[in-house]
Amino acid sequence: MQLELLNEQGQAASKYDAPETVFGREYNEDLVHQIVVAFRANARQGTRAQKDREQVKHSTKKPFKQKGTGRARAGMTSSPLWRGGGRIFPNSPEENFTQKINKKMYRAGMASIFSQLAREGRLAVVDSMKVDSPKTKQLAARFKAMNLESVLVIAEEVDENLYLASRNLVNVLVVEPRYADPLSLVHYKKVLVTKGAIDKLKEMFA
Repeated sequence: MQLELLNEQGQAASKYDAPETVFGREYNEDLVHQIVVAFRANARQGTRAQKDREQVKHSTKKPFKQKGTGRARAGMTSSPLWRGGGRIFPNSPEENFTQKINKKMYRAGMASIFSQLAREGRLAVVDSMKVDSPKTKQLAARFKAMNLESVLVIAEEVDENLYLASRNLVNVLVVEPRYADPLSLVHYKKVLVTKGAIDKLKEMFA
């Protein structure tokens, strides 16, 4: 699979031969949807909580007499049918949202995303992504010169200068190959991969 090799101005200078096992697979929409949903579900903390009819604050007094009112009989105001009553099946903080994804499925799904990005022209290769100083202005000017507004950069190594320069940019995320996730790949409009990172991606997802 040949990918565009961009220069400092964001123009395609030449072609770069990328491994077919990672960047040349067929697109599997169902598998990609599954790993994206699982990634988002595994990020949930499950801290929400609701009260059942035992936990809500209420009186045990019968709200009105059993007969003669024309209303449905009621024993307590904590009934789930009443406003302010307890929930029948409340959410608890111990609720587990995790979904298991097999390693082979995850690798195949990630390779499918990379391949589709390459076919759509949303993925390109750069020689390296390094900055001399931890200055956000310097890195922002570089992306502006390349005409990139929303970009995910996968670098073989993210040093302190690159991390500090990129962390305040709103639509820019710089990560190492091991931290690349399916949600970010789908979210950002452009994905830049350094030459050194391609070798690591081949080891991980081929």
